[in-house]
Amino acid sequence: MKKYYLTPATLPNWSNYFSQVAVVEKNGIKMIYIAGQVGVDNQKNLVGNGKLRDQVEQTFRNLQTALESVEATIADIIKMNIYVVNYQPEDAEIIGEVLQQYFSMGQLPAMSLIGVQALAEEKFLVEVDAEAVVNGDG
Repeated sequence: MKKYYLTPATLPNWSNYFSQVAVVEKNGIKMIYIAGQVGVDNQKNLVGNGKLRDQVEQTFRNLQTALESVEATIADIIKMNIYVVNYQPEDAEIIGEVLQQYFSMGQLPAMSLIGVQALAEEKFLVEVDAEAVVNGDG
């Protein structure tokens, strides 16, 4: 078994606190764990101040970037947690619209949508972490 951690240069660097990606490889299977992504660019600039849709879109761009750094795709995600500050039922529609841009019907991962009081920084409205699996044999 091999495990490694990385923070791609194309993602915000929080390496004093955590790695963006952790990978475990065994018997041709690659298990990928993506740290919680938020609506910031790789320079830690907030995208969409106060706008949930903009932050969700940036969060999913970051997820995609993290997965690509280890030769995986959004389609390889098997489990995802979505945390929304001060969740309201209409937030699910916004999130669902963004999910449709990335996932095909019938190919959605298992997921939890969780309302929270706050995230690591007050300006963050949403955070998404994910687990993905890739079969190295194809």
